[in-house]
Amino acid sequence: MESTGSERAKIGQMRMAEQVASALRDRILEGGISDGSTLPKQDELVAEFGVSYPSVREALRILETEGFITVRRGNRGGAIVHAPDIGTAGYALGLTLQSMQVRVPDLGAALATLEPLCAARCAQRSDRKRAVVPRLRELLAASETCIEDGAAFTRASREFHDAVVGFDPNATLRVVVKSLTSLWSVQEEAWADVQMSRGSYPSPADRAAAQQAHERLVTSIEQGDADEAARLAGEHLTATQRWVCRTFKDRVLDAASARNRMFRRG
Repeated sequence: MESTGSERAKIGQMRMAEQVASALRDRILEGGISDGSTLPKQDELVAEFGVSYPSVREALRILETEGFITVRRGNRGGAIVHAPDIGTAGYALGLTLQSMQVRVPDLGAALATLEPLCAARCAQRSDRKRAVVPRLRELLAASETCIEDGAAFTRASREFHDAVVGFDPNATLRVVVKSLTSLWSVQEEAWADVQMSRGSYPSPADRAAAQQAHERLVTSIEQGDADEAARLAGEHLTATQRWVCRTFKDRVLDAASARNRMFRRG
């Protein structure tokens, strides 16, 4: 059956929209349009690409659906650019795992395999005493101040773990593992809320033990002992994950409800 003229026009409009979206997407990914900046106005895009207003609006819709922009309406509106980062990577990964019905202990096992590797690689960095250790000790000092507050200590501890992974010198491994730690942080904070509501959060003594494990890990990194750093990180993760996995042993990873809490900018 032959397409009508209106159908052909609609198909052509969609193709033009996809081409405009592709060109703008490439600019964002290549850094030509910076994170937080505003895309040119629709009038300018129509003139630049030589397409219709419907094509430009459809291109913007495509980019907004993909998370590259947020379109704000009104006199002060515009398309605000969001360059992809570890948060968006973690969110996308989380949705994939959630759709596969992956459970919390499965995520924990992956981290218990990969995070000790990152700790060891931190210990192998020649600049660790200047670039890594000061920040980790700063985070240790912050978590020390909130040992009496269970929920606050959980958040501070997660920040410490994220930092260890974030100092891995390999960009690919860093993005992958930080995506996992970000996703785990959401599960652990949800667990902390449950425990606090039940009055069954681990005791201050348990928190102090976790704090001491972090301190020993930083010392091993500072000394450049990669094997010890990996061992300590593995032991600590096994010990702390059991609390979460015991409560959430049958719980499917929750990424969708974390959209505004963890992975998306405000």
